[in-house]
Amino acid sequence: MSDIDIRDDRAAGRLEAVADGEVVGHIEYFVLESPARALVPVHTIVEPAHEGKGIAGSLARELYTIAAREGVPVAPLCPYVVKWAARHPEEAPAADPDLLAAAKDWLRAHPGRF
Repeated sequence: MSDIDIRDDRAAGRLEAVADGEVVGHIEYFVLESPARALVPVHTIVEPAHEGKGIAGSLARELYTIAAREGVPVAPLCPYVVKWAARHPEEAPAADPDLLAAAKDWLRAHPGRF
């Protein structure tokens, strides 16, 4: 398999891992605006043929890199990203509980989004 490119499709709320022109994994997320701006990952999906190759971890790492570059926190609701962040505290600062609560409220208010 060739190298994985990761691209941020902010309009679609997807961080995508692409190999040989094919999307092989992605994180679905939204941008929380209130009480503060934050990136909120909801689902991480890797195509079965590409599992076990570190794609999900690369996506999580890139999400935190984007957030740091933009100066915003990550408020993870995705179970995979929560576990990844716990294993990489030097790259993934702990989420503010108020932001997590606001992200959960947003998700409940938008049931058809994910």
